[in-house]
Amino acid sequence: MDKKPKLNVELGEQESHGIYSNLVLISHSASEFIIDFARVMPGSPKAKVFSRIVMTPPNARALLETLDRNIKMYEEKHGAIKRPGGDAEEGIGFRQAEPAGGEPN
Repeated sequence: MDKKPKLNVELGEQESHGIYSNLVLISHSASEFIIDFARVMPGSPKAKVFSRIVMTPPNARALLETLDRNIKMYEEKHGAIKRPGGDAEEGIGFRQAEPAGGEPN
């Protein structure tokens, strides 16, 4: 039986508190996906990015598939996740970023 070695993941104290995000901007180039996690207050014209994650396309695909599996497991246990206001765009949420000056580097 061929077992994969266990991965020892370290979570620092500061990172263990997490970062709240209600806005995610996603852009990409030919070689990477850039995911900016931001926070915006309702009615405010300004948002602040608190974390930027840069991933290769294969890792972005793996993230999508893993998140999809986890959402399905969550909904099996807790019921369907409902978006506030249905699927209508509310100004807060997740969207494709439009980088200034073309594709990100």
